[in-house]
Amino acid sequence: MIITPQLAGNVARSCHPIGCQQALQAQIDYVRAQGAITTPKRVLILGASSGFGLAARVALAFGGGADTYGVSFERGPSEKGVGSAGWYNNCYFRQAAEAAGLKAANTIGDAFSPKVQEKVIADLQADFGQIDMVIYSLATGRRDIPATGESFRSVLKTTGAPVEGNTINLEAQALEWTSIPTATSEEITHTTKVMGGEGWQEWIEALLAADLLAPGAQTLAFSYLGPELSAPVYRFGTIGVAKEHLHATANHLNEQLQQAVGGTAYPVVAKALVTKASVFIPVMSVYLALLMKQMKANGTHEGCIEQCYRLFATKGAGQQPVLDEDRQLRLDDYELAPSLQAEIAKIYPTINGDNFKALTDFDGYLHDFMALNGFDLAGVDYSAEVDMTEMAALKP
Repeated sequence: MIITPQLAGNVARSCHPIGCQQALQAQIDYVRAQGAITTPKRVLILGASSGFGLAARVALAFGGGADTYGVSFERGPSEKGVGSAGWYNNCYFRQAAEAAGLKAANTIGDAFSPKVQEKVIADLQADFGQIDMVIYSLATGRRDIPATGESFRSVLKTTGAPVEGNTINLEAQALEWTSIPTATSEEITHTTKVMGGEGWQEWIEALLAADLLAPGAQTLAFSYLGPELSAPVYRFGTIGVAKEHLHATANHLNEQLQQAVGGTAYPVVAKALVTKASVFIPVMSVYLALLMKQMKANGTHEGCIEQCYRLFATKGAGQQPVLDEDRQLRLDDYELAPSLQAEIAKIYPTINGDNFKALTDFDGYLHDFMALNGFDLAGVDYSAEVDMTEMAALKP
């Protein structure tokens, strides 16, 4: 079949398997071109199929020679469709890692599920042994707790006064005026249950109980803070409250791991990037597209793979990390440069529906989103048919 892009608002309804393979290979090629780095050698990645989780996995495997085990909630090809980009990312990553002589395994399922956790632990005990690093990079909208029958759903709302502003609609390639309401206390609790640190805590405790964390094991969780410009939407929004909980969990886990295995736990504060999760945050899209334009102009723009390589190559992740006063690994240093933020603050209020493509890097923003799903990549013949029988035979 011939596969074409299908967008519904900011949701991709299709992906291109060959494009996904090429996008993954580009990340691998980037890491190999930078040179070898010292990393942990046995790593579990929770949320491994896209964004920061996938980029960290690539950097660890192809930069540091790590054996990796990934957990992600994806869908393969079926009569209902071609499947998700993350499914193909998992399949092609495993192929590339094994071709390089590395061990790579995947479990497809809900990382919050006790059954999935039990399977992963059994697999690690059988094939990997003790883990040197656990990366927590989950971005989801729902968390079910079978033991209690509870179900929690996250929302993207403010915790103060409602916020209004423009948001990019990728399907329409236009700005839409959006109003972000104030969350209820229940919605704040639900979002924290899903996007906070509780799931991270449960995984670390389960791995400790199974004696699967090696001496000195380190765990990292990806997070974001952002500048004052986006604070009403992000830092002081429901997702910001959840991230505060994640950071507090890091401190608790650090103490727990120190006592148990001499290990450590840190949040990694990344820069704003186009990911499958970030495009859903209301109002943030205009800031991100503007940020991309300004950072490309001054030569400091990074994608997920550049961020993750820098995390292990220069920030000491997995070794002796370079931390701020709050015990955080900071990858947002280029984004938060005062001169850059001052320039963004001047331009941002002037952006409207007529000039946003000229004042921001809308084309780059759209490209990055399409590339997440295997589209808009040079060298891929999108007019050629994809053999879906061959795709169905792939194994993650």
